Amino acid sequence: MMRVSSYRDTLEQLARSESVPQSHLAALIAMPTREVLEYAAGLAREVAEQHFGHKVYLRGLLEVSNVCAAGCYYCGLRAENRALGRYTLTTEEILESCEEGYGLGLRSFVLQGGQRADYREPIAKVAREFKSRLSDAALTLSLGEQSGECYEEWRKAGADRYLLRHESANEWHYGRLHPESMSYQNRLGCLKRLSELGYQCGAGFMVGTPEQTALHLAEELEFLAQLRPQMVGIGPFIPHSSTPFGQMPQGSVEQTLLMISLVRLVLPKALIPSTTALATASGNGTQQGVLAGANVVMPNVTPKRYRAGYEIYNGKKSFGTEAVEGLEHLAELLGRVGYEASLERGDHPDFVVK
Repeated sequence: MMRVSSYRDTLEQLARSESVPQSHLAALIAMPTREVLEYAAGLAREVAEQHFGHKVYLRGLLEVSNVCAAGCYYCGLRAENRALGRYTLTTEEILESCEEGYGLGLRSFVLQGGQRADYREPIAKVAREFKSRLSDAALTLSLGEQSGECYEEWRKAGADRYLLRHESANEWHYGRLHPESMSYQNRLGCLKRLSELGYQCGAGFMVGTPEQTALHLAEELEFLAQLRPQMVGIGPFIPHSSTPFGQMPQGSVEQTLLMISLVRLVLPKALIPSTTALATASGNGTQQGVLAGANVVMPNVTPKRYRAGYEIYNGKKSFGTEAVEGLEHLAELLGRVGYEASLERGDHPDFVVK
Protein backbone atom coordinates (compact mmCIF):
# COMPACT_ATOMS: atom_id res chain seq x y z
CA MET A 1 0.00 0.00 0.00
CA MET A 2 1.26 3.48 -0.89
CA ARG A 3 1.76 5.89 1.98
CA VAL A 4 -0.62 8.88 2.28
CA SER A 5 2.33 11.17 1.60
CA SER A 6 2.77 9.38 -1.73
CA TYR A 7 -0.90 9.99 -2.52
CA ARG A 8 -0.32 13.66 -1.79
CA ASP A 9 2.63 13.71 -4.15
CA THR A 10 0.49 12.13 -6.88
CA LEU A 11 -2.35 14.62 -6.35
CA GLU A 12 0.01 17.58 -6.35
CA GLN A 13 1.58 16.35 -9.57
CA LEU A 14 -1.87 16.29 -11.18
CA ALA A 15 -2.56 19.79 -9.88
CA ARG A 16 0.66 20.97 -11.55
CA SER A 17 -0.40 19.31 -14.83
CA GLU A 18 2.51 16.89 -14.61
CA SER A 19 2.42 13.38 -16.04
CA VAL A 20 1.56 10.69 -13.51
CA PRO A 21 2.12 6.95 -14.11
CA GLN A 22 -1.12 5.07 -14.67
CA SER A 23 -0.21 2.62 -11.91
CA HIS A 24 0.04 5.49 -9.40
CA LEU A 25 -3.35 6.82 -10.46
CA ALA A 26 -4.93 3.38 -10.15
CA ALA A 27 -3.44 2.89 -6.66
CA LEU A 28 -4.83 6.27 -5.60
CA ILE A 29 -8.29 5.57 -7.02
CA ALA A 30 -8.44 2.15 -5.34
CA MET A 31 -8.01 3.72 -1.89
CA PRO A 32 -10.63 6.46 -1.43
CA THR A 33 -9.92 6.89 2.28
CA ARG A 34 -11.22 9.90 4.16
CA GLU A 35 -7.78 11.49 4.29
CA VAL A 36 -7.23 11.02 0.55
CA LEU A 37 -10.71 12.33 -0.26
CA GLU A 38 -10.25 15.44 1.86
CA TYR A 39 -6.83 16.24 0.44
CA ALA A 40 -7.96 15.70 -3.16
CA ALA A 41 -11.10 17.78 -2.62
CA GLY A 42 -9.10 20.62 -1.08
CA LEU A 43 -6.81 20.80 -4.10
CA ALA A 44 -9.78 20.51 -6.49
CA ARG A 45 -11.62 23.39 -4.80
CA GLU A 46 -8.54 25.58 -5.03
CA VAL A 47 -8.26 24.87 -8.75
CA ALA A 48 -11.97 25.43 -9.42
CA GLU A 49 -12.01 28.67 -7.47
CA GLN A 50 -9.11 30.03 -9.52
CA HIS A 51 -11.33 29.92 -12.62
CA PHE A 52 -14.90 30.18 -11.31
CA GLY A 53 -14.67 31.75 -7.88
CA HIS A 54 -17.40 30.33 -5.66
CA LYS A 55 -20.02 30.13 -8.41
CA VAL A 56 -22.04 27.00 -9.09
CA TYR A 57 -23.96 27.29 -12.37
CA LEU A 58 -27.56 26.12 -12.47
CA ARG A 59 -28.93 24.43 -15.62
CA GLY A 60 -32.59 23.59 -16.14
CA LEU A 61 -32.80 19.86 -16.97
CA LEU A 62 -35.71 18.91 -19.22
CA GLU A 63 -36.26 15.20 -19.90
CA VAL A 64 -37.97 15.47 -23.27
CA SER A 65 -38.61 11.77 -23.99
CA ASN A 66 -37.97 8.37 -22.44
CA VAL A 67 -38.31 6.61 -25.80
CA CYS A 68 -34.97 5.03 -26.68
CA ALA A 69 -33.81 2.71 -29.46
CA ALA A 70 -30.59 1.71 -27.68
CA GLY A 71 -30.08 -1.31 -25.45
CA CYS A 72 -27.45 -0.17 -22.93
CA TYR A 73 -27.28 -2.81 -20.19
CA TYR A 74 -27.35 -0.27 -17.34
CA CYS A 75 -30.22 2.02 -18.37
CA GLY A 76 -33.89 1.72 -17.50
CA LEU A 77 -34.85 3.51 -20.73
CA ARG A 78 -33.41 0.69 -22.85
CA ALA A 79 -35.67 -0.38 -25.70
CA GLU A 80 -36.07 -3.86 -24.23
CA ASN A 81 -37.71 -2.57 -21.05
CA ARG A 82 -41.35 -3.31 -21.88
CA ALA A 83 -42.55 -2.39 -18.39
CA LEU A 84 -41.78 1.32 -18.82
CA GLY A 85 -44.59 3.61 -19.92
CA ARG A 86 -43.17 5.81 -22.66
CA TYR A 87 -43.72 9.52 -23.23
CA THR A 88 -42.54 12.30 -25.54
CA LEU A 89 -43.07 15.98 -24.81
CA THR A 90 -44.58 18.13 -27.54
CA THR A 91 -42.67 21.10 -28.91
CA GLU A 92 -44.87 23.45 -26.95
CA GLU A 93 -44.47 21.51 -23.70
CA ILE A 94 -40.69 21.73 -24.09
CA LEU A 95 -40.76 25.45 -24.80
CA GLU A 96 -43.23 26.22 -22.03
CA SER A 97 -41.07 24.34 -19.51
CA CYS A 98 -38.01 26.31 -20.59
CA GLU A 99 -39.95 29.57 -20.41
CA GLU A 100 -41.05 28.72 -16.88
CA GLY A 101 -37.42 28.15 -15.87
CA TYR A 102 -36.40 31.31 -17.69
CA GLY A 103 -38.97 33.24 -15.71
CA LEU A 104 -37.28 32.02 -12.53
CA GLY A 105 -33.94 33.32 -13.79
CA LEU A 106 -32.35 30.27 -15.43
CA ARG A 107 -30.30 31.06 -18.54
CA SER A 108 -29.10 27.57 -19.43
CA PHE A 109 -31.21 24.51 -20.32
CA VAL A 110 -30.40 20.87 -21.06
CA LEU A 111 -32.77 18.84 -23.24
CA GLN A 112 -32.10 15.20 -22.39
CA GLY A 113 -33.74 12.12 -23.84
CA GLY A 114 -33.38 8.64 -25.24
CA GLN A 115 -31.52 7.92 -28.46
CA ARG A 116 -33.96 8.13 -31.37
CA ALA A 117 -33.61 8.12 -35.16
CA ASP A 118 -36.79 10.15 -35.67
CA TYR A 119 -35.80 13.20 -33.65
CA ARG A 120 -33.82 15.18 -36.24
CA GLU A 121 -36.47 17.60 -37.46
CA PRO A 122 -38.51 17.85 -34.22
CA ILE A 123 -35.43 18.89 -32.21
CA ALA A 124 -34.29 21.28 -34.96
CA LYS A 125 -37.70 22.92 -34.73
CA VAL A 126 -37.43 23.14 -30.94
CA ALA A 127 -33.94 24.67 -31.15
CA ARG A 128 -35.04 27.32 -33.66
CA GLU A 129 -38.05 28.30 -31.59
CA PHE A 130 -36.04 28.22 -28.35
CA LYS A 131 -33.54 30.72 -29.75
CA SER A 132 -36.38 32.88 -31.07
CA ARG A 133 -38.05 33.08 -27.67
CA LEU A 134 -35.06 32.89 -25.31
CA SER A 135 -32.21 34.34 -27.37
CA ASP A 136 -29.86 34.97 -24.45
CA ALA A 137 -30.18 31.46 -22.98
CA ALA A 138 -27.86 28.53 -23.69
CA LEU A 139 -29.30 25.36 -25.18
CA THR A 140 -27.68 22.00 -24.49
CA LEU A 141 -28.77 18.74 -26.11
CA SER A 142 -28.16 15.24 -24.76
CA LEU A 143 -29.85 12.85 -27.17
CA GLY A 144 -27.30 10.13 -27.78
CA GLU A 145 -25.55 9.06 -30.95
CA GLN A 146 -26.81 10.66 -34.15
CA SER A 147 -25.48 11.19 -37.65
CA GLY A 148 -23.05 13.98 -38.38
CA GLU A 149 -25.69 15.61 -40.57
CA CYS A 150 -28.17 15.56 -37.69
CA TYR A 151 -25.68 17.14 -35.30
CA GLU A 152 -24.93 19.79 -37.91
CA GLU A 153 -28.61 20.64 -38.40
CA TRP A 154 -29.16 20.97 -34.67
CA ARG A 155 -26.10 23.19 -34.35
CA LYS A 156 -27.31 25.48 -37.14
CA ALA A 157 -30.74 25.58 -35.54
CA GLY A 158 -29.24 27.05 -32.38
CA ALA A 159 -27.93 24.30 -30.08
CA ASP A 160 -24.88 25.52 -28.16
CA ARG A 161 -23.71 22.42 -26.32
CA TYR A 162 -23.98 18.65 -26.53
CA LEU A 163 -23.56 16.06 -23.78
CA LEU A 164 -22.58 12.56 -24.87
CA ARG A 165 -21.04 10.42 -22.16
CA HIS A 166 -18.42 8.08 -23.57
CA GLU A 167 -19.19 5.74 -20.60
CA SER A 168 -15.80 4.01 -20.69
CA ALA A 169 -12.39 4.95 -22.06
CA ASN A 170 -11.52 1.27 -22.31
CA GLU A 171 -12.92 -0.34 -25.47
CA TRP A 172 -13.21 -3.78 -23.86
CA HIS A 173 -15.09 -2.40 -20.87
CA TYR A 174 -17.33 -0.31 -23.12
CA GLY A 175 -18.30 -3.57 -24.80
CA ARG A 176 -19.28 -5.08 -21.45
CA LEU A 177 -21.77 -2.23 -20.89
CA HIS A 178 -23.40 -2.18 -24.33
CA PRO A 179 -24.82 -4.61 -26.91
CA GLU A 180 -22.78 -5.49 -29.99
CA SER A 181 -24.87 -3.09 -32.06
CA MET A 182 -23.23 -0.19 -30.22
CA SER A 183 -19.67 0.68 -31.23
CA TYR A 184 -17.00 2.28 -29.08
CA GLN A 185 -15.42 3.75 -32.20
CA ASN A 186 -18.72 5.26 -33.29
CA ARG A 187 -19.13 6.88 -29.88
CA LEU A 188 -15.70 8.47 -30.19
CA GLY A 189 -16.49 9.51 -33.75
CA CYS A 190 -19.62 11.29 -32.55
CA LEU A 191 -17.63 13.23 -29.95
CA LYS A 192 -15.10 14.23 -32.59
CA ARG A 193 -17.80 15.41 -35.00
CA LEU A 194 -19.56 17.43 -32.27
CA SER A 195 -16.31 19.22 -31.48
CA GLU A 196 -15.68 19.95 -35.17
CA LEU A 197 -19.13 21.52 -35.46
CA GLY A 198 -18.33 24.00 -32.70
CA TYR A 199 -20.43 22.59 -29.89
CA GLN A 200 -19.25 22.94 -26.33
CA CYS A 201 -18.89 19.20 -25.77
CA GLY A 202 -19.48 17.05 -22.74
CA ALA A 203 -18.23 13.53 -22.11
CA GLY A 204 -18.45 11.43 -18.96
CA PHE A 205 -18.73 8.07 -17.26
CA MET A 206 -20.21 6.20 -14.31
CA VAL A 207 -18.20 4.99 -11.35
CA GLY A 208 -18.72 1.41 -10.21
CA THR A 209 -20.19 -0.18 -13.33
CA PRO A 210 -19.83 -3.98 -13.57
CA GLU A 211 -16.27 -5.19 -14.22
CA GLN A 212 -14.85 -1.69 -13.93
CA THR A 213 -11.46 -1.58 -12.17
CA ALA A 214 -9.33 1.18 -10.67
CA LEU A 215 -7.12 0.86 -13.73
CA HIS A 216 -10.11 1.57 -15.96
CA LEU A 217 -10.80 4.71 -13.94
CA ALA A 218 -7.16 5.75 -14.32
CA GLU A 219 -7.62 5.35 -18.07
CA GLU A 220 -10.55 7.76 -17.85
CA LEU A 221 -8.24 10.50 -16.61
CA GLU A 222 -5.77 9.95 -19.44
CA PHE A 223 -8.60 9.82 -22.00
CA LEU A 224 -10.13 13.08 -20.77
CA ALA A 225 -6.74 14.80 -20.68
CA GLN A 226 -6.42 14.03 -24.40
CA LEU A 227 -10.05 14.70 -25.38
CA ARG A 228 -10.28 17.92 -23.34
CA PRO A 229 -14.08 18.27 -23.36
CA GLN A 230 -15.65 21.44 -22.02
CA MET A 231 -17.97 19.42 -19.73
CA VAL A 232 -17.59 16.13 -17.85
CA GLY A 233 -20.43 14.25 -16.17
CA ILE A 234 -19.51 11.78 -13.42
CA GLY A 235 -21.91 9.86 -11.24
CA PRO A 236 -22.11 6.58 -9.35
CA PHE A 237 -23.63 3.58 -11.12
CA ILE A 238 -27.11 2.94 -9.73
CA PRO A 239 -28.85 -0.22 -10.96
CA HIS A 240 -32.30 -0.43 -12.50
CA SER A 241 -34.22 -3.61 -11.80
CA SER A 242 -35.41 -3.99 -15.41
CA THR A 243 -31.92 -4.19 -16.91
CA PRO A 244 -29.28 -6.95 -17.18
CA PHE A 245 -27.37 -5.16 -14.39
CA GLY A 246 -30.39 -4.91 -12.11
CA GLN A 247 -28.86 -7.02 -9.33
CA MET A 248 -25.40 -5.46 -9.45
CA PRO A 249 -24.14 -3.36 -6.52
CA GLN A 250 -24.30 0.40 -6.61
CA GLY A 251 -21.12 2.36 -7.31
CA SER A 252 -19.19 3.92 -4.46
CA VAL A 253 -20.07 7.49 -3.51
CA GLU A 254 -16.56 7.97 -2.10
CA GLN A 255 -14.88 6.81 -5.29
CA THR A 256 -17.21 9.03 -7.33
CA LEU A 257 -16.24 12.06 -5.26
CA LEU A 258 -12.57 11.22 -5.69
CA MET A 259 -13.00 10.97 -9.46
CA ILE A 260 -14.70 14.39 -9.54
CA SER A 261 -11.70 15.85 -7.73
CA LEU A 262 -9.21 14.12 -10.02
CA VAL A 263 -11.02 15.26 -13.17
CA ARG A 264 -11.00 18.82 -11.81
CA LEU A 265 -7.23 18.61 -11.40
CA VAL A 266 -6.80 17.21 -14.91
CA LEU A 267 -9.26 19.68 -16.53
CA PRO A 268 -9.15 22.83 -14.37
CA LYS A 269 -11.64 24.82 -16.46
CA ALA A 270 -14.16 22.05 -17.12
CA LEU A 271 -17.83 22.43 -16.24
CA ILE A 272 -18.48 19.45 -13.96
CA PRO A 273 -21.97 18.81 -12.60
CA SER A 274 -22.75 17.46 -9.19
CA THR A 275 -25.11 14.92 -10.72
CA THR A 276 -28.61 13.77 -9.83
CA ALA A 277 -27.19 10.26 -9.48
CA LEU A 278 -24.83 11.50 -6.77
CA ALA A 279 -27.71 13.25 -5.00
CA THR A 280 -29.77 10.06 -5.27
CA ALA A 281 -26.99 7.86 -3.91
CA SER A 282 -26.16 10.16 -1.00
CA GLY A 283 -28.47 12.38 1.04
CA ASN A 284 -26.18 15.40 0.73
CA GLY A 285 -24.62 14.37 -2.56
CA THR A 286 -25.16 17.74 -4.24
CA GLN A 287 -23.08 19.60 -1.67
CA GLN A 288 -20.52 16.79 -1.51
CA GLY A 289 -20.02 17.00 -5.27
CA VAL A 290 -19.48 20.75 -5.15
CA LEU A 291 -17.00 20.42 -2.29
CA ALA A 292 -15.16 17.79 -4.37
CA GLY A 293 -14.70 20.24 -7.26
CA ALA A 294 -17.98 20.23 -9.23
CA ASN A 295 -19.39 23.58 -10.35
CA VAL A 296 -22.74 22.81 -12.03
CA VAL A 297 -26.10 21.61 -10.66
CA MET A 298 -29.05 20.76 -12.93
CA PRO A 299 -32.48 21.18 -11.26
CA ASN A 300 -35.28 19.36 -13.08
CA VAL A 301 -37.73 21.50 -15.10
CA THR A 302 -39.62 18.57 -16.65
CA PRO A 303 -43.42 18.82 -16.16
CA LYS A 304 -44.19 16.96 -12.94
CA ARG A 305 -46.49 14.39 -14.54
CA TYR A 306 -43.63 13.03 -16.66
CA ARG A 307 -40.76 12.95 -14.18
CA ALA A 308 -41.37 9.48 -12.76
CA GLY A 309 -41.23 8.05 -16.28
CA TYR A 310 -37.62 9.10 -16.89
CA GLU A 311 -36.34 6.20 -14.83
CA ILE A 312 -32.79 5.59 -15.97
CA TYR A 313 -32.08 3.98 -12.59
CA ASN A 314 -34.24 3.09 -9.59
CA GLY A 315 -35.09 5.82 -7.11
CA LYS A 316 -33.96 8.79 -9.20
CA LYS A 317 -34.58 12.10 -7.44
CA SER A 318 -36.54 14.67 -9.44
CA PHE A 319 -38.34 16.77 -6.83
CA GLY A 320 -37.37 19.04 -3.94
CA THR A 321 -33.92 20.58 -4.32
CA GLU A 322 -33.43 18.42 -7.43
CA ALA A 323 -36.19 20.38 -9.20
CA VAL A 324 -36.98 23.89 -10.34
CA GLU A 325 -39.53 24.29 -7.52
CA GLY A 326 -36.70 24.02 -5.02
CA LEU A 327 -34.35 26.67 -6.46
CA GLU A 328 -34.41 28.83 -3.34
CA HIS A 329 -33.68 25.89 -1.06
CA LEU A 330 -30.92 24.70 -3.42
CA ALA A 331 -29.31 28.15 -3.29
CA GLU A 332 -29.53 28.03 0.50
CA LEU A 333 -27.86 24.60 0.65
CA LEU A 334 -25.04 25.75 -1.62
CA GLY A 335 -24.64 28.88 0.48
CA ARG A 336 -24.18 26.78 3.61
CA VAL A 337 -21.05 25.25 2.11
CA GLY A 338 -19.71 28.57 0.87
CA TYR A 339 -20.96 28.66 -2.74
CA GLU A 340 -23.20 30.93 -4.78
CA ALA A 341 -25.95 29.54 -7.02
CA SER A 342 -25.40 31.35 -10.32
CA LEU A 343 -28.15 31.73 -12.92
CA GLU A 344 -25.75 32.82 -15.67
CA ARG A 345 -25.25 30.88 -18.93
CA GLY A 346 -22.00 29.52 -17.49
CA ASP A 347 -20.02 28.86 -20.65
CA HIS A 348 -16.57 27.27 -20.60
CA PRO A 349 -14.00 30.04 -19.87
CA ASP A 350 -12.09 29.41 -23.12
CA PHE A 351 -15.16 29.17 -25.32
CA VAL A 352 -16.09 32.18 -27.43
CA VAL A 353 -19.87 32.45 -27.73
CA LYS A 354 -20.79 33.67 -31.21
